[in-house]
Amino acid sequence: MGSRPVTVAAVVRRAGVSRTFLYENPDARALVTDAVGQGTPAQDGTGPRLDTPNDTAWRERALNAEDALKAAHGEIRTQRNRIAQLMGQIRDLETQWTDESIERITTENTNLKQRVRQLTQDKRTLEERLQAARSNSRFQDRRISQLEAQLLDHSQSP
Repeated sequence: MGSRPVTVAAVVRRAGVSRTFLYENPDARALVTDAVGQGTPAQDGTGPRLDTPNDTAWRERALNAEDALKAAHGEIRTQRNRIAQLMGQIRDLETQWTDESIERITTENTNLKQRVRQLTQDKRTLEERLQAARSNSRFQDRRISQLEAQLLDHSQSP
């Protein structure tokens, strides 16, 4: 196995991660910087090797972190889209109500309230008249009964 210099491109290929991940992840960037700073591995095996168990664990952590980062970016995109939809709905609701339409609705509301008051008063008046008519009807029924009784009394007397 020949000695090759440690470069970011070599680490990206060997670890199977993106350059963006290496530059955005401080731990990964520090490890790559240290490896590049040490230069090419020595022929006696004292230099850094990318296939040691420690490096394999680092590679797994890097892949897991990159997957988590992709998932987080996807969730952020989803949340931003939802926020944009809700902001659009708010804007739509705000633009529906112009000053003119608000004034028109307020006027209609005032007119309807006045109409309700008038109808309530009319209902009260009609209920009073109905009550008076029922009272008159009961009085008339009693009076008719009294007159019928008097007629019966006069017709039975000799």
